[in-house]
Amino acid sequence: MTMGEQGARILIVDDEPQIRKLLKVTLQAHHYAIHEAATGEEGVQQASLIHPDLIVLDLGLPDMTGLEVMGRIRDWSSAPIIVLTAKDREEDKIVALDSGADDYVTKPFSMGELVARIRVALRHVAKSVNEPVLQFGELAIDLAQRIVELNGERVKLTPTEYDLLKVLVANAGKVVTQRQLLQQVWGSQHSEAESHYLRVYIGHLRKKLEENSTQPKLIVTEPGIGYRFSPRD
Repeated sequence: MTMGEQGARILIVDDEPQIRKLLKVTLQAHHYAIHEAATGEEGVQQASLIHPDLIVLDLGLPDMTGLEVMGRIRDWSSAPIIVLTAKDREEDKIVALDSGADDYVTKPFSMGELVARIRVALRHVAKSVNEPVLQFGELAIDLAQRIVELNGERVKLTPTEYDLLKVLVANAGKVVTQRQLLQQVWGSQHSEAESHYLRVYIGHLRKKLEENSTQPKLIVTEPGIGYRFSPRD
């Protein structure tokens, strides 16, 4: 754990006392400072008071939906939000991600997986995209000069391939939906119906960056939802 993660303030918004207790005990053991809220309204108030470094948000709250809570918090905060959902439908996950969530974990969930997702989200915040050169293991991306190097050698990317990679690395560790990628790379007029664009260009990137493009470890597919850039550093 880096110094930036040590002592990070995490707000848990969940109406189930058992889950809040489990999360609090586990996350405190990882040296996080934990705050709790049992309702959406309390969650919004707590978020405005303590300015958490990260929020774990249950989508099924008694007084308002998790999406409403997220909408109110997103009006002023860009802190990472990891949603907990009992819904396993792709559509629900996509709506949460498009509404401002950084990641999602489906109930029942593994605490080990949740802690790993929290670490990635906090590392992403610490590693600002304002840095001129992003380093992920053997992969280096010079944002100022639009240069990509792998193992010290220049990788030739088309402008579209570079733009796609830039969006993915800017959201390292996060799931980026197909719609988000299409709109940020090709423009707002493109929709999920044109997701074949993504498959083609993601395939190109994998051939140029992955050790084995048929078993990608860097650019991972989230089936039916989008893609996640999983840095190896």
